[in-house]
Amino acid sequence: MSAFWKDFPELNNELQLVRDEILKHSQSSDAGFEQALTEMAGSGGKMLRPAFLMLSARFGTYEPQKIRTLAAVIEMLHMATLVHDDIVDDSRLRRGIETVQSKYGKDYAVYLGDWLFCQCFMMLSSHDYTRENLQDISKAIMKICMGEIRQFNFRYNAHMSFKNYLKVISGKTAALFAMSFYAGAFEAGCDVKLCKALGKIGHDIGMAFQVVDDLLDYNGDSEKLGKSAQRDLQRGFYTLPLLYALETPGGEAIEAKLASDLSEEDVQSLLTMVRESGGVARAKKLADRYTTRAMARIKALPEHEAKATIRQLAERLIGRDH
Repeated sequence: MSAFWKDFPELNNELQLVRDEILKHSQSSDAGFEQALTEMAGSGGKMLRPAFLMLSARFGTYEPQKIRTLAAVIEMLHMATLVHDDIVDDSRLRRGIETVQSKYGKDYAVYLGDWLFCQCFMMLSSHDYTRENLQDISKAIMKICMGEIRQFNFRYNAHMSFKNYLKVISGKTAALFAMSFYAGAFEAGCDVKLCKALGKIGHDIGMAFQVVDDLLDYNGDSEKLGKSAQRDLQRGFYTLPLLYALETPGGEAIEAKLASDLSEEDVQSLLTMVRESGGVARAKKLADRYTTRAMARIKALPEHEAKATIRQLAERLIGRDH
């Protein structure tokens, strides 16, 4: 498992069982296909969403196998979105490992992502999950798709509004975090008020997580992050630090540079301009606001050992530098 969990040994063990569940449901009659799925499952992701789902379920009646399978479903949904993201972005690496689309081809990757989505619903239909949870998971997938569509629609748009940026990240990232928190509590029989409270915590953590991810493209080590700010800029995906920088007195110079064919030198110049404009610092303030709201909501949760763990994980996740 990821080193992220070394201070949470019990959760680390549970996540290993979730990974085993994923591998069990990744078996295929096609050896090559199964190999690709196995490589993805072992690619070193943190498995944040299943972790939060299991923690939320601890506020209710925790049925280990049922919750574990639901956690595996949430992670497999996330895996499917990553496979399709890598096709759209033409990404060669993710977490320092060659992507499915790079190693096996785009056609293969499309089918693998589709298969993962189908397998998720096969797993859900073979267990006694509520109809409401099935509907909510379907809605979460729709929100993710709409977030990605909105992002695509705003490619190369230097005048994308703050409101539209929030809609993009709410769909592409926060929706599945919110779903993870909500689904775990709901399936464990928690009352609707608590389920909704946990879902809101997930949304705020997801929003802060994505804003931090976006600002690290300008402040962090791109090798550690496993992706390049250069690729995003060249493909016209403009995130919050850049959008804020465009509002400053130096915004016209930044917009003029964006209108050209960006060389690696141009990208480095843009990164410097955005940092010096205060765009990164301003984005950090937004991440802090979402974090503060999430922490206040966590504080209001019923007393439970899972509450402290959620808080610790949120602090570590949002305060990361990679």
